[in-house]
Amino acid sequence: MLSILKKEITSYLSSLVAYVTIGVFLLVLGLFLWVFPDSSILDYGYAGLDSLFSTAPYLFMFLIPAITMRSLAEERKEGTFELLFTRPLKDWEIVLGKYFACLLIVLFALLPTLIYYYSVSILGTPQGNIDTGAVIGSYIGLFLLGAAFAAIGLFASSITKNQIIAFTIAVFLCFFFYNGFDSLSQMLSLQDLGLQSLGITQHYQSVSRGVLDTRDLIYFLLVASAFIWLTLFILIKQRQKQLNTTVMVGLLSAFILVGIIAQFAFTRFDFTTEKRFTISPISRKIISDLPKPVKITVYLQGGGLPAGMKRLQGAARDMITDLKAYSHGNIQFEFVDLLSTIKKLPDDKQKEAYEDFEAKGVTGQNISFKTDDGVSQKLIFPEAVVKSGDKEVVVNLVQTRIGSSDEEQINISVQNLEYAFTSAIKKAVSGGKPQIGFTEGHHELTDLQLNDAMKSLSDGFEVGRLNLATIPFKALQNIKLLVIPKPDQKFTELEKFKLDQYIMRGGKVLWTIDQVSAELDSLRGHGGEQMSFPKQLNLDDQLFRYGVRINYDLIADMSCSPIPVSTGEVGGQAQIQMLPWLYYPLFMPYSKHPIVKNLDAIHSEFASTIDLLDTKNVKKTILLASSPYNKKISAPHILSLQALEQEPNPKDFQGTPKTVAVLLEGKFVSDWRNRPLPDSLGEAVTIIPESVRTKMVVISDGDILKNQIGRDGSPYPLGYDHYTQQSYGNKNLLLNIADYMTDDSGLIALRTKEIKIRLLNRARIRNEKLYWQLVNTVGPLALVLICAIFQHYIRKRKYAH
Repeated sequence: MLSILKKEITSYLSSLVAYVTIGVFLLVLGLFLWVFPDSSILDYGYAGLDSLFSTAPYLFMFLIPAITMRSLAEERKEGTFELLFTRPLKDWEIVLGKYFACLLIVLFALLPTLIYYYSVSILGTPQGNIDTGAVIGSYIGLFLLGAAFAAIGLFASSITKNQIIAFTIAVFLCFFFYNGFDSLSQMLSLQDLGLQSLGITQHYQSVSRGVLDTRDLIYFLLVASAFIWLTLFILIKQRQKQLNTTVMVGLLSAFILVGIIAQFAFTRFDFTTEKRFTISPISRKIISDLPKPVKITVYLQGGGLPAGMKRLQGAARDMITDLKAYSHGNIQFEFVDLLSTIKKLPDDKQKEAYEDFEAKGVTGQNISFKTDDGVSQKLIFPEAVVKSGDKEVVVNLVQTRIGSSDEEQINISVQNLEYAFTSAIKKAVSGGKPQIGFTEGHHELTDLQLNDAMKSLSDGFEVGRLNLATIPFKALQNIKLLVIPKPDQKFTELEKFKLDQYIMRGGKVLWTIDQVSAELDSLRGHGGEQMSFPKQLNLDDQLFRYGVRINYDLIADMSCSPIPVSTGEVGGQAQIQMLPWLYYPLFMPYSKHPIVKNLDAIHSEFASTIDLLDTKNVKKTILLASSPYNKKISAPHILSLQALEQEPNPKDFQGTPKTVAVLLEGKFVSDWRNRPLPDSLGEAVTIIPESVRTKMVVISDGDILKNQIGRDGSPYPLGYDHYTQQSYGNKNLLLNIADYMTDDSGLIALRTKEIKIRLLNRARIRNEKLYWQLVNTVGPLALVLICAIFQHYIRKRKYAH
């Protein structure tokens, strides 16, 4: 076998055709990766070689058949076929010798592409900011693809004497195995057969990211082995030798058996630095235990996407593919260009289609992005729909954060994908929904003010209102999360008792409490002035026992949102100006806790400070705090809109950040320890003096869950400020709290996942673009030319005498 291997390599590298073939491959690849803008690494902007590993397979379909077409076809044409078999070599040794020779030539063709790795590494910000592990893993995928194509090409060369016919057959077979099964699987009558798993694309795309799944490895080995087996079969038949049926059938059976075993016993090796394609045990368990099929439709699709959206699109595809690997066939997905789909409809149906998608949460966004020609705009749909049976859950793929660059926001979105998809899948397949109750009976926020909060939660929860005074205690214990949304009246001892013993039995509570009475509408209606005064809610002693104290004060913060103020009249029309209102602080979530990690700024109204008390067995985590540019104003205090006329003095707003939201976890001491039952209880309830392990969130702003209401009485989305048309993170904060408090699987911990941003140096690329294009298109060709000259020189010296 080694002698055949050596002969084939020497013969091939002595031919000018070899260098021309490899040179053309590298030239076309260099143009695609460094010159053509649609696939250019320089225009993509990220320090990675994704374009190489997505483009190379299509060029391999021509390169490898060109390498293999002469392997056996030329032997038969030149009449050396019979001579070859007179040597003391077994048939399989001849076939494997030629096969491995072709494989080494493929490796030789890939070696010059290491210049691409060097260039991207140099152009990274900072230099060397490239995921080397991912590149190594991706090269392994490309090598496995080359191994499969080489076996196909060798088979094509064995069935004909004509090299051109062998080349044509090999190109067709390579293309069919790469794309054909995917195309067949799209046919309506074949959609349920899973034919795409027989094709190369699905397996190659998985490995080319830098993740080696043993199922994909076995697949490539089986494809290569099967075509080598077929090549042996053809050669034996052509020579009219006796066929050892037992051996041939045994090999075929072994291939099938190995393929079946690989589907059930597999492992994955993630070569990436951050292990970004490693699915957490929590997600694996949820996905592997799916009780019914799930269909995921991603609408972030279409041509002309900016680089960041392309990255997010690819990351979403990778994440769904990874989840699908553990689903036992229960997850199917597709990417749909919704804009093109709607445009194909008749004109009178297009508007109706848009409205239908908007009604279920798939809304288009016009995004602006920089190009070499200026600024372009594109309508995109950055959502996915997870469907199981009749239930649909919309996943917003884009996570925004005020003050973050476009690259940072895309990175935050990529980091959130595993949580977003796994959480949506869990909600889509879940039977009974956990119950969330919003209290009423103390002038809490109205149903209209809580409209979007309750609507947003209803996708995964059963949401309703309850009155602590009338609800039986036994029924209260069925509530998974109790929300107290800005009460304005005193709690009775009976209500406090029910709350306390609900917590002692493991109940979770979200407290959103205003300790000071202050409303902007009241200010406007009383000549621009109002006295803010402490509320009497009768909750201080209970919260104190649990470990927190909400103070009777207000936070004035220079990091705040503006409000519309009339500044006079011009021509009989009021002039409205947006001015910063210090009592509407914006809280930036800097904590790494999964409830608030990477959230956008949180909009608040008249928030107070929170003190944390030393309480045993209770862990306290600060979720939200003011900026350092704040001051505390004790109540009672006169609030006046006239303060807007004065520019605040920064010297008056210097202090430590004030806590406004805290998570309490642990075992709480009952406020009813050593106290008698309330007289009005009317039912038998045993007092538990210390709680089981549970948790609660305390927020010192009752308006944090309130949506604004338009002039026509319709509610705006939670967190949306219709004055500034700015969306804040209030809705995601609520959803994260609900998930964290009600989900015992720890799924929300996935939000702590971090992925490093790897960018190219845009300034350097702008100045040196032509240089790097020449290096990466001419450089690989120069290496091939040097090898050709060196080989020619060695050959000339060898045969000179």
